[in-house]
Amino acid sequence: MTFARLLLALGLFLTTTAARAETDRIRISHGYSTSYLALMIVRDQHLLEKHAAAMGLGKLDVTWSALDGGNVINDALLAGSIDVAGIGVPGFITLWSKAHGIARSEVIGVSAISGGAMWLNTNNPNIHSLRDFGPRDKIALPGIKTSFAAVALEMAVAKEFGIADYGKLDPLTVGMPHPDAAVALIGGKSEITAHMASPPFSNQEVASPNIHRVIDTMDVFGPLTILMTMSSKPFADANPKTLEALIAATDEAVAFIAAHKREAAETYIRVMNAHTPVDKILEVLDDPEAIYSATPTGTMQYANFLAQTGSIKYAPKAWTDMFIAPIHARPGN
Repeated sequence: MTFARLLLALGLFLTTTAARAETDRIRISHGYSTSYLALMIVRDQHLLEKHAAAMGLGKLDVTWSALDGGNVINDALLAGSIDVAGIGVPGFITLWSKAHGIARSEVIGVSAISGGAMWLNTNNPNIHSLRDFGPRDKIALPGIKTSFAAVALEMAVAKEFGIADYGKLDPLTVGMPHPDAAVALIGGKSEITAHMASPPFSNQEVASPNIHRVIDTMDVFGPLTILMTMSSKPFADANPKTLEALIAATDEAVAFIAAHKREAAETYIRVMNAHTPVDKILEVLDDPEAIYSATPTGTMQYANFLAQTGSIKYAPKAWTDMFIAPIHARPGN
């Protein structure tokens, strides 16, 4: 063997050895809505395992779970029950800020998952704007104060009433997973009179004759990333190639949704064991407000709002402060 070939073989050996030094198992969570569809496709098609193997990481054991609500997800990640979580951007930023400088508790963003809109729906015929909510109304959302739904509602309230009153409707909010909230709102027999809902639950609700939409976040903020993946920073630092493989898997899932919407809709129904007709899920995916992308967009809008209201004490200077390096060069931020 020539010296050049020996060096090449040694380099390949060292690269493979370094890659295999990363974890051989990873635990990931996603929520219940179609906004998490890219992760569900990664799960269903074993795309992370595929990309990990292609990168020389060897066999990767991937365990999935469904979690909803910023507080629940944050607690699971900090407790070490999961390694990567799908979460709303505001919930991530809140945890990122709170844990900054605490080595064992720090978190880092991996990539975006989806953007688009959430709808504030109500079964109260007297409510047509945020100003119409009264003390007897209750607004269901996945996680009080930390979920995307909670912060998006506060941002909308701030635009309506002024930044000083951004928390005006907070006392009306009730923590509840999206599926349960949709059942409660449609049934109309509980204290819940409104739901800050994501698809397909938002669409299912307004199909009911006694429910109408109050606000659409797309109208209020424009197209922003809603959901993303995050990891504990110690896990990310120890497993950079594994998370790079997750980004590649997410990209492939996003492309699959665009090219094969019916199959993607069928994946949602299968993974979530949902009883919604596939054509109803297709309606959601065909909605121009439904955006799937691994590229973070507009995350500093949330960070600036959270800093302005004092919800976070340590604010990022740029969105790249909050995400791992492989995503930094993405266009469109």
